[in-house]
Amino acid sequence: MSVRSKILKPIAKRIAKQIDRWSADAVGAQQEVFEQLIKVGEKTAFGKDHHFKKINSHDAFSAHVPIRDYEDLKPYIERIRKGESDVLWRGRPKYFAKTSGTTSGVKYIPLTKDSIPNHFGTARNALFNYYARTGNGDFLNGKMIFLSGSPEMTKVGGINTGRLSGIVNHQVPKWLRTNQLPSYQTNCIEEWEDKLENIVNETIDEDMRLISGIPPWVQMYYEHLLERSGKKYIKDIFPNYSVFVYGGVNFEPYRATLEELVGKRLDSVETYPASEGFIAFQDDQNEKGLLLNAYSGIFYEFIPADEILNDNPKRLTLKDIELGVNYAIIINNNAGLWAYNIGDTVEFVSKDPYRLIVTGRIKHFISAFGEHVIGKEVENAVLSVANDEAVKIVEFTVAPQVKPPEGGLPYHEWFIEFEKIPENLSAFAAKVDKMMERQNIYYEDLISGNILQPLKITPLTKDAFRNYMKSQGKLGGQNKVPRLSNDRKIAKQLLNYAVKK
Repeated sequence: MSVRSKILKPIAKRIAKQIDRWSADAVGAQQEVFEQLIKVGEKTAFGKDHHFKKINSHDAFSAHVPIRDYEDLKPYIERIRKGESDVLWRGRPKYFAKTSGTTSGVKYIPLTKDSIPNHFGTARNALFNYYARTGNGDFLNGKMIFLSGSPEMTKVGGINTGRLSGIVNHQVPKWLRTNQLPSYQTNCIEEWEDKLENIVNETIDEDMRLISGIPPWVQMYYEHLLERSGKKYIKDIFPNYSVFVYGGVNFEPYRATLEELVGKRLDSVETYPASEGFIAFQDDQNEKGLLLNAYSGIFYEFIPADEILNDNPKRLTLKDIELGVNYAIIINNNAGLWAYNIGDTVEFVSKDPYRLIVTGRIKHFISAFGEHVIGKEVENAVLSVANDEAVKIVEFTVAPQVKPPEGGLPYHEWFIEFEKIPENLSAFAAKVDKMMERQNIYYEDLISGNILQPLKITPLTKDAFRNYMKSQGKLGGQNKVPRLSNDRKIAKQLLNYAVKK
C-alpha cells in the first residue's frame, strides 16, 4: 500500500460509516433536509411568492408549490441573470450548469455554494465508499482519467457558466490533480475526435488505474488505445487498471464489448449524477441498484409515472414509495430548484436501504398506440435475448412505425447495430418480441388483438450510431443516444445507415 492510499484509508472508512448511518434512516434524513430547505427558502423571492412561512409539512408544501419544469422556473432564472440576489436560494449561484432542452433551448441550472458539495462530495464519497467496502484503494496510487466536457467557463449575468462535468473539474482538490488526466488544455478541446487523440497521447504511457466516462465514449477510447499501441487488450497497456466509473446510461449493453477490449472483468462503480443534483450511487458491488443520496441537500418527491401529466398528480415522499413501481423523480434542493421535474423515471428495488434503478426518461417512451413502453423494458428484452444467443449489440434505439411503407399493420421498429448480425434475424426479433409481451401487458394486448404486428429489426452498419451522433454535433462528452422515442425523427436519420438488403 502506497503512502497516499494508506493516508486516505481511515477517511474512506469514516465516509462509509457516515453513509451507513444516514442510509439506515433515510426517511428521517429526508425530513431533516426538507426542514432545512424550507427554513432557508422562506427568505427568498420564491419562498415569499409560495408562502413558505405557512409550510410545516409535505402536504402543505404540495399545496403551495406546484410541480414545475424549466419553463416554469425560467422567470426566476432571468431575475438571477439580471443581477438579483436571494431569488431561488440565498445569495447568488456560484455557477450555472448549461444544458440543452428540446423546448426551452439552453437551460441554466443554478449551482450554489451550498449545493456544490452534493456534486463533487458525492462523487468522492462513492469512490471512498468503494475503497472501504472492497479494500481496493490501489486506484489512488496511479493515474485517473475522467472523460468529461470542457472546463472552460463563460459569464452569464456575471455568473460562471459551463457544462456540469467541466464545472466539477474546477472542484478537484490539489492532492488529486497530480493523479488526474487528461490535462486542462486537452479537456478544453471541443471537437471530440481531436480531443480523443490528445487523450490517447497523454495517457498511453501512464499508469492508468481508474477510468471514468459514459460507456460508448470509453469504448472509443479503448479502441484508439489498442490501435495506437498494437496491443490485444487494454490490460496489456494499463496492467494496474482496476476500477471503471460510469453513469448516464445502462452499462449492460456495453459490458461484454468493454470487458472483451479490456481483457478482464473490472470492478465498476455506477453513479447517477445530473445537472440538477447527484441523486444516487452504487454502494455495494454485490447488490442491485443505486443508493439514494438521501442526506445531501436534496429532498425528493416521487410521482407514479402514469400520473405525471395529470393536473394534480399524487406526490409521494420516500416513506410512501413501493418497490417495482415506475416513478417520475422530483427534486427540491439547496440550489433553489423547487418541485422540479428533471424528466427521469426510477424504480426502487430495495427499501433497506433505499436503492433504485433508472428506468428511462419521461419523454423517451413509445405510446403511439397506448402501450407506454419504457426504456427499462426494451433494454431488458433485447439484452436477455442477446445474452442467451451470445449476440453482441453495439447500440440500439426503438421507434414506432405507424404507417408502414410496405403496408400492413403498424409495428415497433428496432434499429440495432450488431457486432455481428445474427444468422437468423427474424428468429432473434421474435424472441425479443416475446420478451416485450411478457413485460408489458398493454403491448401484449395490442399484439394479440392484431392492432400491432410483432416488432421488426432494421440492422445498421458499423459505427452507425457514432456517425449519427457526429452528424448531430453530439459526438463524445456526456451525450447519449435515446433508447426509444415516440416519433420517427431519429429513425428517419438512422435509415441512412441501414444495412442494404
